Amino acid sequence: MTLIEFFIANQKDILGSLIRHFQLVGISVAAGMLIAIPLGIFLSRFQRFAPIILNFAGMIQTIPGLVMLGFALLLFGIGLLPALVVLSLYAVLPILHNTYTGITEVEKSYIEAARGIGMTDGQILYKVELPLALSSIVGGIRTSTVFTVSWATLAGLIGAGGLGDLIWTGLATYNTNYILAGAIPSAVVAVVLSGLIHLIQKKITPRGLKGVSA
Repeated sequence: MTLIEFFIANQKDILGSLIRHFQLVGISVAAGMLIAIPLGIFLSRFQRFAPIILNFAGMIQTIPGLVMLGFALLLFGIGLLPALVVLSLYAVLPILHNTYTGITEVEKSYIEAARGIGMTDGQILYKVELPLALSSIVGGIRTSTVFTVSWATLAGLIGAGGLGDLIWTGLATYNTNYILAGAIPSAVVAVVLSGLIHLIQKKITPRGLKGVSA
């Protein structure tokens, strides 16, 4: 059976795995954003804590995915929850690092000018620093999303579904069609999501700041 014939014969299973993969990635990256962006803002205000937090987040990311999934499996059991916990933790670092870096690297002259016209600290953050740091923050989200698409293939090992189910089935049965049916859509999803986030970045960046944040 050719690969195309395999895709046609198993289109329902492949589509179901693809949808679950999108769910794993979307929920995990969203959770990573909810943790990382506020934490990055906090660290930009209290920079003495930044080395500790960033090093800790980096240490988590160096732990192999299978080890993390094993710990999560012991704590939360088999299924969707442990996979989401692990993927969310992995999604944090790129967004956190880029949020912190983007805010702290805003030109001090812009901040001084904002203070000079009477802006409060909150206004400076939301009207000056975050817009100027937007390119860096979105870059972190793009990186996190692409990595999470890849890491999510491990979720099939603990019964969370996704395209990893097809890949691991292929490895277990020595069936190349199963492996390619998981690997090819995973690669396409990574490219498509990266491009889509880039387009969103261009749309939401204020016209006057596009030259600055490019």
